[in-house]
Amino acid sequence: MPAWPDGYARLVLPEVDSTNAEAMRRAAELSGPTWILGLRQTAGRGRRGRDWSDPPGNFSATLAVRLADEPARLALRSFVAALALYDALTDLTRLESPFALKWPNDVLLNGGKLSGILLEGVGQGVLALGIGVNLRSHPPVQQGAGFAPVSLRAETGISVLPEEFLNRLAPAYALWEDRLVTYGFEPIRTAFLARVARLGEPLVARTLSDQVHGVFETIDESGALVLNTASGRVAVPAADIFFP
Repeated sequence: MPAWPDGYARLVLPEVDSTNAEAMRRAAELSGPTWILGLRQTAGRGRRGRDWSDPPGNFSATLAVRLADEPARLALRSFVAALALYDALTDLTRLESPFALKWPNDVLLNGGKLSGILLEGVGQGVLALGIGVNLRSHPPVQQGAGFAPVSLRAETGISVLPEEFLNRLAPAYALWEDRLVTYGFEPIRTAFLARVARLGEPLVARTLSDQVHGVFETIDESGALVLNTASGRVAVPAADIFFP
């Protein structure tokens, strides 16, 4: 088991409405980066206000961290978190081929959605980086979802407690965060592209107002998805993606 990273605090709560909401409530008192783990989360949420189902035994945590970066650089922490999740999962299972990253920050297992990440600014200069992982079970398939949910236990036969998973995730995150701070986004981008799903293949990127069809060419220096479309290269900064 890797050592807990220096400078990171840890708070484990038996029950919480939302770990991101808890980060907001505690923002003023944070003296350093703090992991908030909820063993039971009653009102989790995902991107664009979607509900996040959180059955008992799954992982729900938020890293609350005070950063002075501009918003565009803060958003790069979603890639840092995705790489940390990938490393924690492959280290835990000793498997690599079943896992892949889906731009911008989901982890896929055998083609199904295993985890999700939600970044929110919570005031006081604090970023809340919420992470959910289906360790024990997964919610029902939602209508219109691009990927069926899966769980780690069902797909691999491996059971792990949320506290144990946090003990692997926190050191992995600290390592990638140090790389971002020291070397910038390029090594993060390179590592993400090496683990990303469907690079070089067609996909659909759906924004709030439009959808873009094209071949997944790369991720640019800002973290945007770059598609090769019938009308040329298009950079998509934020979208839900679907594979045909």
